[in-house]
Amino acid sequence: MPATLGLAWRLLRGGGRRGMLGALLTLAAVAVSTGLLLFAVGANHAFAQRADADAWRHPAETSAQKATAVQALSTDYVRDRPVTIVDLAALNDRAPVPPGMRRFPRPGEVWASPALADLMRRMPPDQLAARFPGRTPSGVLGRDALVHPDELVAVVGRAPGDPAMTADRGDRFGRETVASPKRVDRYASGAVSTVPQVYQVLVAIASVLMVVPLLVFGGAAARLTVARRDQRLAALRLVGATPGQVVAVTVAEAVLTALAGAVAGTLLYAASVPALTRLTIGGGDWFAGDLWPDAAWLGAVLAAVPVLVGISAVVGLRRVVVSPLGVARRETPPALRAVRGLLLVVVLVGFGAVSGSLTGMGRVGLVVLLVFVTLAFLAINLVGPWVVALIGRLTVATARRPARLLAGRRLVDDPRATWRTVAGVALTGFIAGFLCLLNPSQADLAEGPPNRLELVVPQARSAAVAAQVRDRLAGTSAQVTMRSAELPGNDGPSGNDGPAGSAAPSRIDVVAATVPGGAAAVDRARTALTGVVPGRPATTPADDAPARHLLADLRTGALVVLTVSFLIAMTSAGITGASAVLDRRQTYAMLRLAGTPLPVLDRARRQETLIPLVVMGGGSLLTGMFFALPFAAGVGTAGALTLLAFVALGFAGIFGASALSRPLLRSVTTDPAPRPD
Repeated sequence: MPATLGLAWRLLRGGGRRGMLGALLTLAAVAVSTGLLLFAVGANHAFAQRADADAWRHPAETSAQKATAVQALSTDYVRDRPVTIVDLAALNDRAPVPPGMRRFPRPGEVWASPALADLMRRMPPDQLAARFPGRTPSGVLGRDALVHPDELVAVVGRAPGDPAMTADRGDRFGRETVASPKRVDRYASGAVSTVPQVYQVLVAIASVLMVVPLLVFGGAAARLTVARRDQRLAALRLVGATPGQVVAVTVAEAVLTALAGAVAGTLLYAASVPALTRLTIGGGDWFAGDLWPDAAWLGAVLAAVPVLVGISAVVGLRRVVVSPLGVARRETPPALRAVRGLLLVVVLVGFGAVSGSLTGMGRVGLVVLLVFVTLAFLAINLVGPWVVALIGRLTVATARRPARLLAGRRLVDDPRATWRTVAGVALTGFIAGFLCLLNPSQADLAEGPPNRLELVVPQARSAAVAAQVRDRLAGTSAQVTMRSAELPGNDGPSGNDGPAGSAAPSRIDVVAATVPGGAAAVDRARTALTGVVPGRPATTPADDAPARHLLADLRTGALVVLTVSFLIAMTSAGITGASAVLDRRQTYAMLRLAGTPLPVLDRARRQETLIPLVVMGGGSLLTGMFFALPFAAGVGTAGALTLLAFVALGFAGIFGASALSRPLLRSVTTDPAPRPD
């Protein structure tokens, strides 16, 4: 093994300046792949941490004999920001200490998150602090109690007989922002509530959309400057090296480069974490520790990247091992088979057969979707070189100028190399097509007035509640009204203010107070109405709009996924474009000696990437839209911008890659003499 590593290192150093440039291109590709792969793993870890931090607010109810505490949940609002309020009452001295607290709160105490405590100090008391007992926090909640750093959370200690700990809170409507009082003996129930679960599903889909192109890019990184490497290894075979020795040298060379790239990618991700913590999703920023994968996942990534690169390098050795003389003579490899195209057709037909039932399959449907999306990526990557070869034959047949003829001949001669240049943009087309149908317009979501505070009460109590509202808002210009409403169902907990579990009325009233004067006046009215209906803060129709917040996060997530995808695509195009020039430098040099002008060679190089890009990018875009059809929410403004961004950035990336490769093309054709590498 030391001899093999030593030979691999000598081959790397002995490749000359351009040989080392090729190795550096591979290292850069692996570094980018590792950094973005860690970002995908870190995103899943971060959302799992958020789910764990939210789970303690939704504990499982226990029997009366085992119960040690009573817990309830409600959500208030201040300046359009949600304030999560956890009410706790101890039933005995064995009540469990909540996460992020040193002890169980006593009746009348309020423990606030750092952001809420700061807001209570800065805002006038009649707009926020007066909603809580004592008006000042008795303690500050720690990290374990919070979903994100800026979250507004209050833990209020109460007596077991307090009306807030006995009244139903209307959680039968399916909202997880409220929970009626329940008897508990612990907080860790192992269950993940619906909202964090939705985000975990979305980040899983986003991860597949990012990770599969990354793996393809990482595998392609092992084949950069493949022609130069194959020539060296074929020479070793011809002078007596065994196939095992050739494989060992290849693996050693690839793994050495990949290890350095993996370490560089890890450092790159570590440097980007502070900026990533400022990315707002789910209502707030991120804790840096949440974005960093745990040791097991970090070790798995650092081990998997070199292994992937090593396997990809070995897979490309078949011609060198079996026919080293053919490699040395630069014989054209056998044509690709049309069966590659049939594999993509099979995936599309299979998905079309099950797509109609995916939305009703729950978690199984998510797994099926992720499997088919992964298969679609792999099928596109497999069929890509075959389509490029087909495009090359058509280009040759229709060529009328030298540049077009040269481009077509290059496509036919080495379709795999061309595909490596455009694969990133083509796979990004699939992502853009998938995401563009999941971005409905903001106008599709109705929203109520932000200054109309509402309280939902049973009809038997509506008159008394309305009188209390008028009394508390006396002296303001608020207009108080009542209207009747039908309950969505009568099979859950009660809608009254009696003990949880009593019979639910079939009709309710909504007591509304329209408050003029802006956000400050609305917050003062919220504070004044605190406690009118125990456990139920007054809210506006604009407050209860989780779909609106989820839509904003969907757009943010789509933007992040597209940004990562375009970064992969443009990096791939730049690195593989430069690598292709290095691989073909002798061919380009001979063409210059034969009298071919440099502008003709440059046009041919651009056309051999732009022509496949248009065909494969458009096909991938349509394929992505096909996979999104079962979940389509309409092509709103954001969806249209997604499509425009794909077209603009895709072509800009390829043109940028071409611009970077042109000086290298001029360099390799300036001195066409053979080099000893």
